[in-house]
Amino acid sequence: MALAERIPSVRALSDERRRFQRVRVNLLGRYMLADRREFPCQVVNMSPGGMALIAPVVGAPGERIIAYVDHLGRLEGHIARTFQNGFAMTIAATARKRDKLAAQLTWLANRHILGLPEDRRHGRIVPRNPSGRLIMPNGLNISCRIIDVSQSGAAVATDQRPPVGALVTLGTVQGRVVRHLEDGFAIEFTRLQHPDFLEENVTGG
Repeated sequence: MALAERIPSVRALSDERRRFQRVRVNLLGRYMLADRREFPCQVVNMSPGGMALIAPVVGAPGERIIAYVDHLGRLEGHIARTFQNGFAMTIAATARKRDKLAAQLTWLANRHILGLPEDRRHGRIVPRNPSGRLIMPNGLNISCRIIDVSQSGAAVATDQRPPVGALVTLGTVQGRVVRHLEDGFAIEFTRLQHPDFLEENVTGG
């Protein structure tokens, strides 16, 4: 489909919020059924009010679902309908959360249209609130100071030195240690972060 034909459908996310127009996405995640079993999934289309998942195990219509989706975090709702390889679910969210989802979906769709690479490097900023929380590879939750941050990574000040390549979580964002610094270490995020919610995500706000 031509670029000119696709852009209006992306803009419609904001213009037609009530109708919750769905956009095609390709996001990985995990979901938990009501009996607390967890499985991997792939979200194939989504709106601020619902999404469709390709999933190995399908629950019953009306069953409560909790999903953790790349870029978007924790979402919960109920199974609306099932199909051969998965199910569609509603998203229970406040008006503020729906607005945030609409903005994130618009960004994801536009990024796909413009062909922005996942590993593109971004300018770093010093967050207004430099206080952060880190979950270390051993599960330890510690405080740290965020030196600077970008959509693709961050530098943190702490006396901890996990090995290069170790998986850590800064706020709600997962990443890997890429190098040690004099007063801490640098993290490369596993997924590019939305610029509008970057500080909120890394500080866990």
